[in-house]
Amino acid sequence: MGTRDDSDEAYVIDLCNRILHESALTQHKFDWLLGDPGTNGRRVKLPVDAYWPGHELVVEYRELQHDQPMPHFDKPDRLTVSGVHRGEQRALYDARRDTEVPAHGLRLIVVRPADLDADSRGRLRRNEKADLESLRKILARDSDEDRVTDAFRTWLLAEGWTPVDPTDRWTDLEAVRDHERLICEAKGRTSEKSIDADIAYGQLLRRMTSQDSHIRYALVVPSSSVKAAERVPLHVRELLRIDVYEVTDDNRVCQVMR
Repeated sequence: MGTRDDSDEAYVIDLCNRILHESALTQHKFDWLLGDPGTNGRRVKLPVDAYWPGHELVVEYRELQHDQPMPHFDKPDRLTVSGVHRGEQRALYDARRDTEVPAHGLRLIVVRPADLDADSRGRLRRNEKADLESLRKILARDSDEDRVTDAFRTWLLAEGWTPVDPTDRWTDLEAVRDHERLICEAKGRTSEKSIDADIAYGQLLRRMTSQDSHIRYALVVPSSSVKAAERVPLHVRELLRIDVYEVTDDNRVCQVMR
């Protein structure tokens, strides 16, 4: 019998790790995602297949038994705590994940064998090149600004920062590390690079409501907008405690030092 480590689920999660540049928390359990009460009234926490905190993303890999009857998995002659057989409970709990995960501010993506290179039984052929291309499209955010923000949040976590609820609700991202606080404005790819950079600087200026020297500000832009962000000279940015960060097309982050 195969193990979870060599399963199709583990293979898909590993590919997602490579795309997202972050290692997933596998079989992660949230306090608010619960199963039905057992005979003793206790409700167990339901795991999700993979959770990437830096991207605020949950991925569920649902094999064929999640979408069609399979007696081997469903065990129709055995009832669960939900009062239904295992297949019906699986569908019930999948629906609960589908509702609760987005309700708690996380993005949920469901991947199925048909989305990748799979055979008629739903087993993946492990065609990495094709599967990576498919997963990149599936994981892609609706806007490039979302991509830039996600990549920068992941980088902050790796650098020891902790994202927090922004002081100003219009701030894209805010994080703390020891006594430091970083207030961030992110922009994605745009045809109006200079205008968007000017707007972003203005937005950061409006966030400067405190004279605390431990607060810094970050303008986070894709590679295509770095030159527009550099039109404000470095010495001016240093006076205002504004740092510019570049997010490359492959989601690497680096600070712009000129």
